[in-house]
Amino acid sequence: MKKHSLPLVVLLCAATGALAHQGVKNPAVMARMDAMSAIGKSMKVLGGMAKEQVPFDKNSVQTALASIEKHAAMTPDLFEAIESDPKSESRPEIWEDFGDFSKKANALENAAASLSGKINSVDDLGPAMTSLGATCKSCHELYREERD
Repeated sequence: MKKHSLPLVVLLCAATGALAHQGVKNPAVMARMDAMSAIGKSMKVLGGMAKEQVPFDKNSVQTALASIEKHAAMTPDLFEAIESDPKSESRPEIWEDFGDFSKKANALENAAASLSGKINSVDDLGPAMTSLGATCKSCHELYREERD
């Protein structure tokens, strides 16, 4: 049984999504949070298999990758308008360098797309999670507020 270490950002994204949604009033911010939560949930599916907490299922892997790809592709459009909400974790730096923010969302989309059809066993998940997690982290470091 091979164990894989998962990037902390992946686990944090999956664990905190539901709490962040409570009390959000701005529908644009809610749509953003829903997209980010969908990515987090898909990462949690992959992470659970990588850690062998749930059995490996190739169809579930493909579904998770497709969801990550889809929601990452939507991200620049969802964030294009400058919208705020007290519950938002978006930092103003998103709109100060929207080109870089969009590039990072595209990197996640491309990473998920490049993995599609290539994960055939639990052993393939470790490197995949490292790649996906690195793209998440590169964006979150600059553009997401850390909440307690």
